[in-house]
Amino acid sequence: MLGRAIDYLIDYKDRQRIAIALAKGGASMLSREVDLRDPQSWEFSGFSQNGEDGIIDVLRRQLSTSNRYVVEIGAADGTENNSSWLLMAERFEGLMIEGDPRQSARARRNVARYSIGSECLSMFVTLGTVDRIILQKIHHPDADVFSLDIDGNDYHIAKQLFSQGFRPKIVSVEYNSAFGPERSIASVYRDDFSRASGHPSQLYYGVSIAAWKRFFAERGYRFVTVDSKGVNAFFVDPVHFDAGFLDGVRGLAFEENRYQLRHYGKDHAGQFAAIADQPFEQV
Repeated sequence: MLGRAIDYLIDYKDRQRIAIALAKGGASMLSREVDLRDPQSWEFSGFSQNGEDGIIDVLRRQLSTSNRYVVEIGAADGTENNSSWLLMAERFEGLMIEGDPRQSARARRNVARYSIGSECLSMFVTLGTVDRIILQKIHHPDADVFSLDIDGNDYHIAKQLFSQGFRPKIVSVEYNSAFGPERSIASVYRDDFSRASGHPSQLYYGVSIAAWKRFFAERGYRFVTVDSKGVNAFFVDPVHFDAGFLDGVRGLAFEENRYQLRHYGKDHAGQFAAIADQPFEQV
């Protein structure tokens, strides 16, 4: 009985959060003055943390063709991520993947209210499970939007996904600003990688912005921008966009992660000093 009461309370709070996110996002979207040359003017947040909803919104409206399909790995509970705005407000279909069973169950319930054709998969993504995702779960390998944020093995998972033929049109990936703007590195792969246990500072995780730029350039993508709070980087497959639009964009090349800057009281150089002795993969 107590468990059912707790589930009901969680569901009630999630409904409230969704209603607030839809209202806040709608108002923010309409109040923007979008300059197609300036990605900072694109930003708004409904469900996203750092303006990603707005960046994705502008980019997807510039697509020459669309399948209205989104894939997100690291979707949390469905109330704070980069795909829920598309699924709930724009009625996209898609696939959410979340490693925490309780959060994935909440995401499944939350998204089902708005996007009947979507799926939320409970899976801790490793190199051993990537083939299952591609072959059995992703309906459109050329999804309009792909978001990856798993605080750890991001580079290694992306490399495996793209090697299997996954080629989304718009990509949002988390980068770790503690690695700085120049180093082309990633944390080493471990099946059970956890940011919380990777290093006492919790700064040893993920991928540098330079590594992501190299990774996507090698696959024919173009870098667009990072968000203004220094969390996510955006890349596009240029064959789906007007060249004039892409040539005109003047995005941010690198930003300090504002949360890390505030928490640690040091910029990327000071943060990296705390983890400089850790093993890194050169990209």
